[in-house]
Amino acid sequence: MRTIALAFLTLLAFAPITARAEDAKPFATAKTVDLLAILKPPPANESAQTKAELGEVLTLQVTRSPEMEASAKADAVEDVWRFADVMGPAFKTEALPVFSAFFDRVVATEGAVVDPAKDSWKRPRPHHLSPLVKPVVKISNSGAYPSGHTTVGTLMGIILSNMVPEKRVAIMDRAWFYGENRIIGGIHYRSDIEAGRIAGSVIAARIMEQPDFQAEFTAAKAELRKVLGL
Repeated sequence: MRTIALAFLTLLAFAPITARAEDAKPFATAKTVDLLAILKPPPANESAQTKAELGEVLTLQVTRSPEMEASAKADAVEDVWRFADVMGPAFKTEALPVFSAFFDRVVATEGAVVDPAKDSWKRPRPHHLSPLVKPVVKISNSGAYPSGHTTVGTLMGIILSNMVPEKRVAIMDRAWFYGENRIIGGIHYRSDIEAGRIAGSVIAARIMEQPDFQAEFTAAKAELRKVLGL
């Protein structure tokens, strides 16, 4: 039995990453973390706040550099490996199978919690509200509020910094910029990002109390710190 178990774990570790990510079970859903009861509604389309936020998006559109655009495009990917520039060269998928599977669940949690809130509020994206907005990242037609990318970036940052507190400041700076890139990319308003940071923090606090999260976190943390030589 032990041999069979070891064989199964080996197969799991080397299973295609995309398949594992798609099958990942979230740690929470909208039933356990109801953002409609936590966040205030987004600003109205015709409000002064939305107009000001649209102005910020348009200003960035004409002032962003090619490097800023490239960074926004790169951060359109929702996975923990976007923190590689902070974590160092040893931070690689193939070296961290347990860690990778754990963060697949973390990423799945964001969608399970945030998507129902987006669908309920249905805030138009900047390019839906104004034809002048030309996003440089992949177009999304889902609701803008709250920002899912910012939510998951904040969520991943909090969890990752708890694994490697030695890098907490750098990790959270990176998580913060992950959200800023959604405005730079022209796909979100400032208030979407602010709500995403709140959502990510609330989700992190909630799931960190769960026994299943704690068990997987402990294993993933041990693997990561070993690979990083900490």
